[in-house]
Amino acid sequence: MTSAKYNIPAPELAMDVKALRESFVQHVQHTQGKHPSAATRLDHFMSAARTARDRMFDRWTRTWHRRELQQPKVVYYLSLEYLLGRLLEDGLINLGIYDDMREALSGLGIDFDQVADQEHDAGLGNGGLGRLAACFLDSMATLGIAGMGYGLRYDYGIFRQDIVGGQQTEAPDPWLQYGNPWEIARPERVYKVRFGGRVIQYTGSAGRITHEWIDTHDVLAMAYDVPVPGYRNQVVNTLRLWSAKATRDFDISYFNRGDYIRAVEEKLSTENISRVLYPNDQQPAGKELRLKQEYFLVSATLQDVISRHLRYYPDLYNLHEQAIFQMNDTHPALAVAELMRLLVDVHGMPWDPAWALTRRCLAYTNHTILPEALERWPVWLMERVLPRHLQLIHEINHNFLSEVRRRFPADDERVRRLSLIEEGPERQVRMANLAVVGASYVNGVSALHSHLLKERLFRDFYELEPQKFLNQTNGVTPRRWLLKCNPGLANLISSRIGTGWITDLDQLERLVPFASDPDFQAAFNKVKYDNKERLARLLKQRYGIELDPTHVIDSHVKRFHEYKRQLLNILHVVALYLSYRQKPPHDPLPRTFVFSGKAAPGYDMAKRIIHLINSVAQVVNADAHVRQFLRVVFVPNYGVTLAEHIIPASDVSEQISTAGMEASGTGNMKFALNGALTIGTLDGANIEICEAVGEENMFLFGLTADQVIQARESGYDPRQVYYAEPLLRSALDAVASGMFSPEEPGRFRPIVDSLLYGGDTYMVLADFLSYLHCHRSIEQAYQDRAGWTRRAILNVAHMGRFSSDRTILGYARDIWGVYVPPTAAKEGLHVVPAPASTRVTSG
Repeated sequence: MTSAKYNIPAPELAMDVKALRESFVQHVQHTQGKHPSAATRLDHFMSAARTARDRMFDRWTRTWHRRELQQPKVVYYLSLEYLLGRLLEDGLINLGIYDDMREALSGLGIDFDQVADQEHDAGLGNGGLGRLAACFLDSMATLGIAGMGYGLRYDYGIFRQDIVGGQQTEAPDPWLQYGNPWEIARPERVYKVRFGGRVIQYTGSAGRITHEWIDTHDVLAMAYDVPVPGYRNQVVNTLRLWSAKATRDFDISYFNRGDYIRAVEEKLSTENISRVLYPNDQQPAGKELRLKQEYFLVSATLQDVISRHLRYYPDLYNLHEQAIFQMNDTHPALAVAELMRLLVDVHGMPWDPAWALTRRCLAYTNHTILPEALERWPVWLMERVLPRHLQLIHEINHNFLSEVRRRFPADDERVRRLSLIEEGPERQVRMANLAVVGASYVNGVSALHSHLLKERLFRDFYELEPQKFLNQTNGVTPRRWLLKCNPGLANLISSRIGTGWITDLDQLERLVPFASDPDFQAAFNKVKYDNKERLARLLKQRYGIELDPTHVIDSHVKRFHEYKRQLLNILHVVALYLSYRQKPPHDPLPRTFVFSGKAAPGYDMAKRIIHLINSVAQVVNADAHVRQFLRVVFVPNYGVTLAEHIIPASDVSEQISTAGMEASGTGNMKFALNGALTIGTLDGANIEICEAVGEENMFLFGLTADQVIQARESGYDPRQVYYAEPLLRSALDAVASGMFSPEEPGRFRPIVDSLLYGGDTYMVLADFLSYLHCHRSIEQAYQDRAGWTRRAILNVAHMGRFSSDRTILGYARDIWGVYVPPTAAKEGLHVVPAPASTRVTSG
């Protein structure tokens, strides 16, 4: 029996410089096992991280204990991606001891920046989806919301990108190679996740039809917890990552016969489930592994939450009062079927109350209208891997379509569109449809995206249940994306308006009177130049890339996809280069075009575009006639830490996706928050940024989403544009003829052919001339440095609505129904748990 004395936690560790220094030295000696004179920089990083972590743990355990007593409704955020970035500096800032730690290490003769640079980015995500999840966790902790992230602890994160001969090559990202000082293994949190097998049906003793899933292949899910500290508020939430473990380490019978490989084969195969982020699903084996990853996440998570709930309540009928599961895109959509399985098969709940409870516990965020992101799983694969879930999906679909037929009689086409099963040569389960049917709310992530969901993608669902559709525009955390990544600008802002903006970004509006102030403008421009110099040092040191800080830095950094139109950007660069060679400009604007981002390993066209960009860079940067005012840079292996250097140094932010195809974007917000002016289309959150900062403080071009549809429907022919626009024609001809690939003249012709003869799906040629003219407007605008700086400051000042804090408060109010502490909630956003009378009944 635990003594009362033991239940009293240890005193909190001191946070002053002396205490931090002593803790650091203790960890060098007693955790790393090194004499201080023998310690490496990696030892120093591990010791600094554990010094910070110890202090997080004080708040973490108290946060846990407080919530155990209060039993608030908890948000469980399900995401296959979390692009966390480095955690040391972020954690120190949120604890309020960043400067103290720097001083503590300086007193020992240790360079803090060199220590921090030892940390490996945790590459548990691919792009915006994972980074958004990380921002949301930060905001939930800062707002004091009881929230918990759930994901997978991939052994290898998003691949490391190298550029060899101008081409992307992929290498494993062993981010756990030297251990992860932030995580805590929880071996007591282990759950069995089942695959394969078969389902038997029989009538139980109570006369009820029972389904039993038998002969399964079982995998163990073990929890690893990462603390998520709020900003200076004593709250530390949790990110729980699941790692796959075999039910047995090896087969002793094979081992004894000398077949050592076969002895461990099952263990290795089983643990592949959490081995790598996003296996290549072009092949059947990769597709099956991806499906298993998604189910592994939702099954372990739901079992964990149900287990926790049953420690305090006699049954699950009030689960919706204590838990809300937010599905981050379609990847966790199997939560609908798995929660039904657990409620009906495992806990004996009748179907109707189980379905009512499931729908009240789940919410779904859609992040895209791109077909490839709306997952579909072949019925045969689902039947083999998850046979019981396929049965449940069929039952859900039968009941749902019965209601559709009742509401819309004799509308078979509508029934076909709404069905969870897509008929065809290969029948498939539509995961987005499953998520919509099983969720209490469905939200888009920008005003335009949410509108398109209701008008196009989910129109039939919207007509059926309009009340469940709403918008929650994405946001970014100002702690990482201004306070941490741009300390010069953060300090300048705080010197004028105080530090309240760090947790209330609307306070940036108080910068508006300073936008035309010459002294503030001078200080603002100095910060920008210093950031350019910092980026130049990093690129030179890490990649051998030369960057001139006197140039305008025009950045296009994001995942490579044709709809994001990096191709449009580089074609404009080619046109500029050709015009500069033909007639050097009299007073050119010196510009460096910075590209960075990864293409999916199986995405051939995106990888060709990366190759083209590097080939153009090689030619342009070697041309003595133009390189002093035009350069092209491709920075390999884009990630959070690299973004934290590029974004604050940028003057121009390229947000040029085909209108109607970007759900929201958050890079656009990060750049504007750091004083870059946007050149962009009216797509995603660009529209709302334009509303916030004013059209005069952006550079807009191109077709609108409606005009894109009209152009396609009216028979848009890209070849007509090609013949009508001499600048465009010369750029395309240069690419196709081998000007940038003389050793292989036809190397890039497939890119040009895809535009001229492949229909130009993403309207690159249609928007080219508008884009070109918009860049000329940028050249003219930058000549007026005071006017440019004023615009940049106003962009910063008007970015308050794009804080992820505001987004999370919107979710709390409109979707989750969770308690927000009064000190964190803004007026009109204070919400409380659902009343007890909403308990689902068993009858």
